[in-house]
Amino acid sequence: MKFRHEWKHELNQADYLTLRMRLRAVMQPDPHAVDGKYFIRSLYFDTPSDKALREKLDGVNMREKFRIRYYNGDTSFLSLEKKSKINGLCAKESCRISAAEAELLCAGETGWMLQSGRPLCQELYSKMRGQQLGPKTIVDYTREPFLYPAGNVRVTIDYDIRTGDFRTDFLNPDTLTMPAGQAPILLEVKWDEYLPDIIRDTVTIPGRHASAFSKYAQCRIYG
Repeated sequence: MKFRHEWKHELNQADYLTLRMRLRAVMQPDPHAVDGKYFIRSLYFDTPSDKALREKLDGVNMREKFRIRYYNGDTSFLSLEKKSKINGLCAKESCRISAAEAELLCAGETGWMLQSGRPLCQELYSKMRGQQLGPKTIVDYTREPFLYPAGNVRVTIDYDIRTGDFRTDFLNPDTLTMPAGQAPILLEVKWDEYLPDIIRDTVTIPGRHASAFSKYAQCRIYG
């Protein structure tokens, strides 16, 4: 598991328009994006006592959360993901799951995971059984992604963050979501060992400082 550096900044509309022009001038578009962006739908897991939410809000130094996710409405490619954070560094582990397996997860059926041969599925199984981890809410948003090879830099701009209001039928395209309060436009910058000066200069906006904003926490507060 490789840990990476991560910055988050909350933007207003003027910041967003300025930054998008800068990023397009110096970074490469993500080849998986459609017209420069894609739609993300995730289903986050938490315990009955909201362990993941509380640890985020309390700023716990070592924490993790699980989610399943797909892009642009394509349920033929789903992934189970675990995001870990330690000492301000973040890491993500993932594995493919099928739509049928995702349906079982949403229904609380866990038996298949133990025999799946996928370590991440087996870990989630143990935590669903031991911690009563379960699907909690849908998080929707639109993302504009940019890449820079040196430093393995990935810059994303996320907006139109919406909450599923405790719905867990996230494979259903007709599932309605609603705006997650006054959620900001969110800039995220991730890199490995170093952040090139050209990217540091590009993403620097006067008056904007590092943020601890969480899309999951925002969606839970407003849904």
